[in-house]
Amino acid sequence: MKDMKQSELILNADGSVYHLNLKPENIANDIIFVGDQDRVEEITKYFDTIEFTTQKREFKTQTGTYKGKRLTVISTGIGPDNIDIVLNELDALVNIDLATRTIKNKLISLNIIRVGTSGSLQADIPVDSFLMSTHAIGTDNMLQSYVIDYVTASDIEDAFIEHTQWHPLKGRPYAVAASDVLLNTFKNDAVFEGITITTGSFYGGQGRVLRLPVQDADMNGKLETFEFKTHRATNLEMETAAIYGLSKLLNHHAVSLSAIVANRKLGTFSKDSHQTIDKLIQFVLSKITN
Repeated sequence: MKDMKQSELILNADGSVYHLNLKPENIANDIIFVGDQDRVEEITKYFDTIEFTTQKREFKTQTGTYKGKRLTVISTGIGPDNIDIVLNELDALVNIDLATRTIKNKLISLNIIRVGTSGSLQADIPVDSFLMSTHAIGTDNMLQSYVIDYVTASDIEDAFIEHTQWHPLKGRPYAVAASDVLLNTFKNDAVFEGITITTGSFYGGQGRVLRLPVQDADMNGKLETFEFKTHRATNLEMETAAIYGLSKLLNHHAVSLSAIVANRKLGTFSKDSHQTIDKLIQFVLSKITN
């Protein structure tokens, strides 16, 4: 492959990747994604050591050790567009020689663990519970910019389109499974499992109405009743499908765990979401090290 043009793989003056401000030696192979930059230190406060910290825009990174294991925590900001930046630049750090702008002969697979918040679609998945996404359906169109047929589940997509009477002008939803390896790592009887619906919108895309009418006012009800084989739609958020899709395309492992802070079916919200998120963080750290 020819060397990548400077306009394709953009580097900063110090040789770090453009948005994340990172060099290859700054990251571990096990990486925790959070949305909020302030949540990075809510995780790394439990670390034994912190060797590196940087921030550019909403992308804050800290790398250190927890119980002898080297970990990196990165804030992605909100939405699939940011995931496109973060995962492509992380992959470049481990799989592209930045000096020669060529793909390495030996490729590395990262472990990506999303720790975030989400709203439940099901009455029996209460606020302050934990949920792991076995699959994710993206309604955001970001992944459609790539060649994706070999990583997506067209049978789930077709069933979803039919069940929701999906409007064709919105673009085709894409469905991607989590990494089996990481699903087994975090599997726990106290953790709910299901299909996560990822949107590119917090308001209209998730059926919230303030002053603007939405294209399908019944969409959340359709999502609530969507099932495929043994799986059902369980929650709404804004990053998981993009993480799963790009990770599969780039041959990385990914799993998403959510603290359920809202129940859309019941209209309830957690009374202490910070405590719930902290419990999820401790759960994730214990599983990573064990």
